[in-house]
Amino acid sequence: MKTVIMAGGKGTRISSVASDIPKPMIKICGKPVLEHEIECLREQGFNDIIITVSHLSQIIINYFGNGSKHSPVTGKPFGVNIEYFVEDMPLGNAGALFKLKDKLTEDFLLLNADSLFNIDFNRFAEYHKACGGLATIFTHPNSHPYDSGLIITDSCNAVIDWLTKEDIRPEYYKNCVNAGLHVISPVLLKQEIATEKIDLDRQILKPLAGTGKMFVYNSPEYVKDMGTPDRYKSVCSDFKNGLVKKRNLSNKQKAIFLDRDGTINKYVGFLRNIDDFQLLPNVGKAIRLINSSSYLAIVVTNQPVIARGEVTTNELNIIHKKMDTLLGKDGAYIDSLYYCPHHPDKGFEGEVSELKFDCNCRKPKSGMLYQAVNDFNIDLTLSWIIGDSKSDIQAGKNAGCKTILISDGNSDYGQDYSVNSLLDGIEIILRVGENEHKH
Repeated sequence: MKTVIMAGGKGTRISSVASDIPKPMIKICGKPVLEHEIECLREQGFNDIIITVSHLSQIIINYFGNGSKHSPVTGKPFGVNIEYFVEDMPLGNAGALFKLKDKLTEDFLLLNADSLFNIDFNRFAEYHKACGGLATIFTHPNSHPYDSGLIITDSCNAVIDWLTKEDIRPEYYKNCVNAGLHVISPVLLKQEIATEKIDLDRQILKPLAGTGKMFVYNSPEYVKDMGTPDRYKSVCSDFKNGLVKKRNLSNKQKAIFLDRDGTINKYVGFLRNIDDFQLLPNVGKAIRLINSSSYLAIVVTNQPVIARGEVTTNELNIIHKKMDTLLGKDGAYIDSLYYCPHHPDKGFEGEVSELKFDCNCRKPKSGMLYQAVNDFNIDLTLSWIIGDSKSDIQAGKNAGCKTILISDGNSDYGQDYSVNSLLDGIEIILRVGENEHKH
């Protein structure tokens, strides 16, 4: 599969870091970000690369050549085949693709060069092939969804709406952000577009929303924009800490599984009304700590209100969108969420009979945790669960996780630690992790 890397950006927002070189040549720990990207691709067998360049293009071309040169940083060969398309006149971020369409005869990776990433591209490409669409976009939650492009999907991950930064968004929304990595079908390059400049998002991808031909690949793997000085510093820190490579799903992941009611939001019994959903104090701070660590933040929650007929699936989804929105405003995000809609006891008025059975996902069983293992390659022995009930602790122990109970200190279900709040629990996990790492 060919890879096209769009490396023509001027980087005006990050000019204080480096103004005399192209943005993709800004160094992360001594090595240009574009070189990090090329290494990630080469290691996974993606060695046929086209780079589109414009601003100060000769600096990129002289550094990498045709891919057979040796890195000035590592001394090792780049080990790839590189072609260039030089934009003498600005064509927009997708105009070059139409000039290159004779070379792009099969599905191809299309990547931005202004982000640092390390993802399992083979997994991404296989997912695209399985979906059978014309485009698959890599999405993830981030710490600033309120000023990011949002992707709205259906239950099958087909894109039904595409909200740019400027678009009015609903009151509550899922934190599902376009990360600028794509698998694209050459069919999309057969259309005629009359404008001199062509915008990838607005003119090529956004029109596919609602057609059933574009899907999202939602992943917690590392993709971060380094477009501002603050974000650049954050990316450098993550790289030094090893977080960038660790998050690649070809590596075993660690997770902190979080109960919802009484752990993230105030416990009100069976939560049926969205107005009753309120975050507990310092939850945003706690989850920000997870986000900046090597752990994934994954919610696992029993929601028998679905089987009881008291809340519809759509109503529950909106409640979870409120959670995403409130956390996002606090700079925090959940990597994934699993809920059990079942309930074993029958005979209640208004119940949904097909959901009334003894399932494998309802805590204290560990089905939701095992589903996360399948989805994200998680090592449960390195993972934790935090909740406020006996069933949370039992689910974690059954799966082999370490356990933390949020309680008043008088309950003993065999948990490893007892705490007063989620923040206290996260601080213990990170402290224990640091000590284990030192030893």
